[in-house]
Amino acid sequence: MSLIYFLLASAGMTQILVYGKIFDKIRPTQGWMGQLLSCSMCTGFWVGLFLWITNSLTTLFTFDYSIVTGLFLGCIGSLASYLIDAVFDDHGIKLDHG
Repeated sequence: MSLIYFLLASAGMTQILVYGKIFDKIRPTQGWMGQLLSCSMCTGFWVGLFLWITNSLTTLFTFDYSIVTGLFLGCIGSLASYLIDAVFDDHGIKLDHG
């Protein structure tokens, strides 16, 4: 169950960072940081690492602090964020077949 919470938290935080209107005025649009924050896959990786680093502050999920676990959770966060971004948009499920 903790992996499901991790996936949802990772995808949710990534969506807020990449698309949240609250960050429109401060979100970079150019340079490497602009590229990072416009890509749900890239941002999802770093969000996954952030959640792994801070996982001792929550009881939703607990993971060990080995570097390999951090790398895998970053990759899992990236995948979850990308899949959510590919399937959903502001109007629900994307039905674009073209």
